[in-house]
Amino acid sequence: MEFFVISLLNGISYGLLLFLLSSGLTLIFSMMGVLNFAHASFYMLGAYFAYAIASKIGFWPALVLAPLLIVVVGALVERFGLRTVHKYGHVAELLFTFGLAYLIEEAVKLVWGQSAVPYRIPQELDGPLFQVFSSVFPKYRAFMMLVSVLMLVTMYLVLTRTRIGLVIQAALTHPQMVEALGHNVQRVFMMVFAGGAALAGIAGVIGGNAFVTSPSMAASVGTIVFVVAVVGGMGSLAGAFIASLLIGLLQTFAVTIDSSLADLFGLIGLHVTSATPLSSVWKLSVSQMAPVMPYLLMVVMMIVRPRGLMGTREG
Repeated sequence: MEFFVISLLNGISYGLLLFLLSSGLTLIFSMMGVLNFAHASFYMLGAYFAYAIASKIGFWPALVLAPLLIVVVGALVERFGLRTVHKYGHVAELLFTFGLAYLIEEAVKLVWGQSAVPYRIPQELDGPLFQVFSSVFPKYRAFMMLVSVLMLVTMYLVLTRTRIGLVIQAALTHPQMVEALGHNVQRVFMMVFAGGAALAGIAGVIGGNAFVTSPSMAASVGTIVFVVAVVGGMGSLAGAFIASLLIGLLQTFAVTIDSSLADLFGLIGLHVTSATPLSSVWKLSVSQMAPVMPYLLMVVMMIVRPRGLMGTREG
């Protein structure tokens, strides 16, 4: 029971952080059709900006100011980068965002160095929130969950209950009609891209000190973000939410299981020896396989349901 409860809470908190990170990518793709390879770089910038601000004036101002800085960076990238290459097609957009990811990573190394920086959890959130038998659940994990849920609710309300949200949804399907009604569709695109980047930045602010803030952090989560997008269905926020929780729980539970397929075979009387074909594969424990579990899930999803859990387009 103790193992299940703590692993469940850790999996949900990690899944919610993944959703906060992937929701921006999903929103940008559904609105603009741009698969932003530099999206995880905004996650990294959010963590580094928060570290720089927190070291001067504290974590709480950093929680507000760092995402605002990411909004500015995202707006500039869309206005002077993506909008310029948009006329050359999606391949040009992909190449631009791919190159941008490398530029941001090199810029981070130049400013903050190649080693991890000491971006720490604020003292008031450091420590256990409650205890389940001999295991404790940290306050900061609960804080991460709270921020992620608040951003999820805010995003839903903005998109469904506000005028700008209705304009964004209309521009998604009928951009020419929206422009005919007097709205600046290009400005809407810029706002969506900046907002999506800010969501990644917020994930960096609350995730950078929970994990590690280093120049490699974008690469470490970048592929997982795309796995979430594919499993959930490209362009589907609801699908991204379900996929994020699924992958978060899958990885969290997997890393704690030391059993292997060889052990399972042993229960039914089949013993794996060194002479057994692919014996090294059968002896791999679930915990050893945990890093590749999301990718295996993606492969299965693409075979069984290519459009993803809640996607609307095949492929």
